[in-house]
Amino acid sequence: MAYEDARAGCGAGTAVGAAMSALWFVLAFPLAGSVVLGLVGHRAYATQVNTAFGVCTFLSACLLTLQVIGNGPQTVWGAQFYVDPLNVFLVALTSFVGWTTAIFSGPYMRVEQDHGKMNPKRMRLYHSMYQLFCFAMLLGLTTNNLGILWVAMEAATLTTVLLVSVYRTSESLEAAWKYFILCGVGIAQALFGTILLYMAAERVLGPQNATLLWTGLEAIKGQLDPTIVFLAFAFLLVGYGTKIGFVPLHNWLPDAHAQGPTPVSAVLSGLLLNVAMYAVLRCKVLTDGAIGTAMAGQLMMGFGLLSVVVAAFFLSRQKDVKRMFSYSSIEHMGLITFAFGMGGPAGNFAGLLHMTVHSLVKSAIFFTVGHAAQNARSQRMDEIRGLIQVHPSVGWGLILGTMAILGMPPFGVFASEFLILTTAMREHPWATPFLFIGLGVAFASILARILPMVFGQTDRKPLPHPPSLMPVFVHLALALLLGLYIPAFLNQWYVLAGAMLGGVR
Repeated sequence: MAYEDARAGCGAGTAVGAAMSALWFVLAFPLAGSVVLGLVGHRAYATQVNTAFGVCTFLSACLLTLQVIGNGPQTVWGAQFYVDPLNVFLVALTSFVGWTTAIFSGPYMRVEQDHGKMNPKRMRLYHSMYQLFCFAMLLGLTTNNLGILWVAMEAATLTTVLLVSVYRTSESLEAAWKYFILCGVGIAQALFGTILLYMAAERVLGPQNATLLWTGLEAIKGQLDPTIVFLAFAFLLVGYGTKIGFVPLHNWLPDAHAQGPTPVSAVLSGLLLNVAMYAVLRCKVLTDGAIGTAMAGQLMMGFGLLSVVVAAFFLSRQKDVKRMFSYSSIEHMGLITFAFGMGGPAGNFAGLLHMTVHSLVKSAIFFTVGHAAQNARSQRMDEIRGLIQVHPSVGWGLILGTMAILGMPPFGVFASEFLILTTAMREHPWATPFLFIGLGVAFASILARILPMVFGQTDRKPLPHPPSLMPVFVHLALALLLGLYIPAFLNQWYVLAGAMLGGVR
């Protein structure tokens, strides 16, 4: 018996050690990449170095995912880091899109240099901050400490401020300043909410380090003061909701997307919004357990529904293609928030699926939009025409990505939106008309502008550097796969993560 216990303990220790090693690599590669590219980011081979660090991070994330699938949730490094079914696949998704965006940014940034927008100093800043941004997101996803989570979100803000302003034009500096101020105010609200959570936990646990550890708080959530916890959640929802782009806290997002480099727009829409949503979800689990009612979910449903409807109507007024798709991101994050607000197995499953396919499709769209804008020397939609003639692969990528993000079958966005709508019809029928109005207006607004861009007439010539469109079609193929068939391991993740999120009905 003692021998069996010793073997079991050895096996657990081996599993924790393997998870610790994999997590170390997940965090070490982007951090080391930031340092290395801070030194050589202006060299001709910097794009290859950036891509190499991206693929190493992704492979490490795959190893970490396998460890969690095989051995269950792991707490490492003195319980300061925690990986479980809720966050480990988001780590894999973040590192994957970070890698493919690094591939895309190679030829894209070469054209920007040819156009005089980038110089060696700016290239070094871009490459270094890109890797540091990836590190900050992965740190936020894997930490078990809500204080470190707040620090990681602040670090992500500061790095993206530098990325948005990298062109050093008056418009990009204004967008970066607006981003810094609005998200700075939001992150201050999140800090106050974190302090309130600490106060609620300290009354139960005493002044221990575990008072900010999510696993420690989750274990005693039923004993936390419900009034303090709900007030904390309100501040955290507003604070991290600023990062997500909730209406009316969204004003920074369209400007940041329009004025920054397109690879930055791709990772902002495809990744950073997910990390902020993850922070809200962790706090919602604690709030549901403490107050025992659906008030947290109802708040999320309200913000989500408002974001869907308002963003859809703003879509119809846009003339800049990147601004238009930034409002599309606000609309889709509103849908995701609404799904998680409903909670339950169906709502959580739909929210997790929509997070996945939105990240893949929206980043693919920004890849094509970036090359289209470079060819036209403008982001105005009325000046981008005939993509199917000039760059057939760009044109097909844009039209397929548009069909996918608008929820056309058989892409994965259709599956997740269908599940969200049917769940709302069954459980919250009052919200269904608003969802249909928002989705219908968004569909008509985007399609009416994209069709002339793709099929119109033009006399433009192809770009001197062939675009890197492998990431576009890989992302769209994965989104198509998730609309036709969800692999068993991914379905299991959605089910397990959805069960962890729960939701008071």
